[in-house]
Amino acid sequence: MTTRSNTMNGAESLVQTLIDSGIDVCFSNPGTSEMHFVAALDKIAGMRCVLGLFEGVVTGAADGYYRMSDKPAVTLLHLGPGLGNGLANLHNAKKAASAVVNIIGEHATYHVEHDAPLTADIEGIAKPVSHWVKTSRSAKDVAADGAAAVAASITYPGQVASLILPANTAWEAAGQPAPPLTPPAPKEVPTDRISAIAAVLRSGESTAFIMTGHTLRAEPLAIASRIAQATNATLLAQTSNARLERGAGRVPINSVPYPVDAAVKVLADYKHLICIGAKPPVAFFAYPDKPSCLWAEDCTPHILAHPDEDGMLALQALADELNVSDRKPVIQSPSPPPLPAHGPLDVSSIAAIVGHLIPENAIVVDEGITASRNMPQATAGAAPHDWLQICGGSIGIGFPLATGAAVACPNRKVVALQADGSGMYTLQALWTQARENLDITTILLSNRAYAILKHELKNVGADAGTIATDMMELNRPDLDWVSMARGMGVEAGLATDTNSLIRELKAGLASEGPYLIEAVF
Repeated sequence: MTTRSNTMNGAESLVQTLIDSGIDVCFSNPGTSEMHFVAALDKIAGMRCVLGLFEGVVTGAADGYYRMSDKPAVTLLHLGPGLGNGLANLHNAKKAASAVVNIIGEHATYHVEHDAPLTADIEGIAKPVSHWVKTSRSAKDVAADGAAAVAASITYPGQVASLILPANTAWEAAGQPAPPLTPPAPKEVPTDRISAIAAVLRSGESTAFIMTGHTLRAEPLAIASRIAQATNATLLAQTSNARLERGAGRVPINSVPYPVDAAVKVLADYKHLICIGAKPPVAFFAYPDKPSCLWAEDCTPHILAHPDEDGMLALQALADELNVSDRKPVIQSPSPPPLPAHGPLDVSSIAAIVGHLIPENAIVVDEGITASRNMPQATAGAAPHDWLQICGGSIGIGFPLATGAAVACPNRKVVALQADGSGMYTLQALWTQARENLDITTILLSNRAYAILKHELKNVGADAGTIATDMMELNRPDLDWVSMARGMGVEAGLATDTNSLIRELKAGLASEGPYLIEAVF
């Protein structure tokens, strides 16, 4: 137990408050204004500190940590520019409903008026990617503000809370740490809404559930499957999800496809969509002559549970209303694909190899973009695993997400599917993986192009020439991922055909530290 005194400074009272509130991991990239917080981490025992060489690594790792631990980590960021560097993955965390507490250093309160070079509107930068933002005004406020930030972050289903810490409020004398605060309970779905949804399901008209969030864990999926079996409804996940528990022994569920035409086709025959924690599905982008809303004109969307309502309890209440407890959920049988014969790598052969070799209880982080489009089908009957996706559409989350997931679950294998273009946004995470000796095997999907942009160029109907298409090629020079990984302390190998990928993936999974495979196709 740390000995507490009445002479704590603000930073020390904040660190102790965070620990008392259940936070014991800090992903950090500090600067001058955060030095007293850094020093407090030596004086107050109980906080694991993980250094990231870029703020986008820090914020993305905090997202991955929450997804697998169901508790927030704290990030330590330096002033407005440091926060700005982490914004893309805070955007992703917000869309994933991940609980994250950001501690953002600020100039001393009396120094801000001098407009020093790093002075910025930190609150203005933080607000678009945060649910809760506050600047501490005195050292004696810091502990209580920290407790409020944690409570805000763990408000259901998970929120981004940003506490701005002026340097003098960190070094000046403060009082004791603040006690943890209890967040508000998740909102309950009203009984009349449960009854209305039950009536829709009893109507016999074609119906699909659109699910996301905590309802994609094994237990709520089993409840949803019982309902679907009794009412002839279809279970669908939204296009991208924070965490999906899937594989052999679990309820299978497909996702709404990303391409507009494919999504419209999947949803065309349903008269009702019942959303649980999700919004009615819309296209990622607007396209000429294509709809923004993906459901049919004669289809009616319904909300069983809004994102801030307890979707799991709502599902159970709906099951009780429909009296389906005697139904058995549909369970995925073990059916991993066979290993492909010796030959070239392509999206199909890579997917088959991954589906065959996924270890039981693995965590799969998918930022394969176009190169992983065959993965869902190939891995459906693989050993049971968790599947993590990019939720906010801002690329560069894969390496950091895997890093945070591995910190949260040190006894589980993490398999990262990483596109080469998006990987270049946050490759600094490889250094953190090596420094922390994290058990992550990355398959770097090296098609040497921004392939998603080639698809989008066609989808929007732009008349592109050589200048445009050249901006979508990752060549002149080719990226050498094996050298880059080794340069940051990560063991790495090259795969250019199916046999070499099988060999390298087995080697990576046998390793207890980070391992990167550049799969060129």
